[in-house]
Amino acid sequence: MTWLVTGGAGYIGSHVVRAFRQVGLGVAVLDDLSSGHREFVPDGVPFVEGSVLDVDLVRSAIAEHGVDGVVHLAGFKYAGVSVSRPLHTYEQNVTGTVHLLAAMAAEGVERIVFSSSAGVYGTPDVERVTEATPTTPESPYGESKLIGEWLLADQGRATGLRHTSLRYFNVVGSGTPELYDTSPHNLFPLIFEALLAGRTPRINGADYPTPDGTCVRDYVHVADLADAHVAAAQALAVGAPLEKVYNLGSGDGVSVRQIMDAVAQVTGIAFAPEVGPRRPGDPARIVASGELAARDLGWAMRHSLEDMVGSAWEARSAH
Repeated sequence: MTWLVTGGAGYIGSHVVRAFRQVGLGVAVLDDLSSGHREFVPDGVPFVEGSVLDVDLVRSAIAEHGVDGVVHLAGFKYAGVSVSRPLHTYEQNVTGTVHLLAAMAAEGVERIVFSSSAGVYGTPDVERVTEATPTTPESPYGESKLIGEWLLADQGRATGLRHTSLRYFNVVGSGTPELYDTSPHNLFPLIFEALLAGRTPRINGADYPTPDGTCVRDYVHVADLADAHVAAAQALAVGAPLEKVYNLGSGDGVSVRQIMDAVAQVTGIAFAPEVGPRRPGDPARIVASGELAARDLGWAMRHSLEDMVGSAWEARSAH
């Protein structure tokens, strides 16, 4: 069985590809390299350069590589930027998913694992988010991911498509020094790039209603996340019952200031972060229960905060 990983040359996607190979599952990659890196795709893995917006290309990739299922990670994932680029966000994340589903239907592919997001919850008014928590996204990015879930559900009702959506929380760390987060907007890369350039890292907003005034997030290691994709794909392949959505969260929150402290400790570079204004689209706190994913997908937090920071710093330093 072969799975097509869209966005498989990206930070998360390339970890997913390696996780599939480690358990002997066939995998191919489709990526337009707008934010991914060709060198992140392992030797021997078929690679198709292009966009999920191109139905004919996706159909060709599915047919050529004998694809039986799709892991859909391709998309525009910057919540803050999506506020100023809503049309681009919807085109990449909504229209792209529509076109992917159309190509799958045309080629008879009936299984998909979808990369969703904690952004669907907006700023929840509960201490710990569950899958039953109301979805109230606060950015076009979060809205686009929720629409993606709806598209899968509607297609499932119409055609029998088997699907599940994994709602990511803050994904950090590295499973191998070859791979690192190159996003210009994510917290870890922003901190590391500042330190490597001799600048002081910056906190975006310290006036949130949280214990130390900085945003509280649920940080998960990318290797743990990749393993959950494998488990979801294997369950879909054998027809095991799955929920339509799963939170991949730790149940514990860590503030941006606590992250800064951990970075200073791991790197040995002492610094006092600068404080700037809030970024649009950033909720104050979001922490999730991963109980359903633990029950059905073997989800577990196998890495500490120090592991996350240390592996990320090692990978970035290697480049």
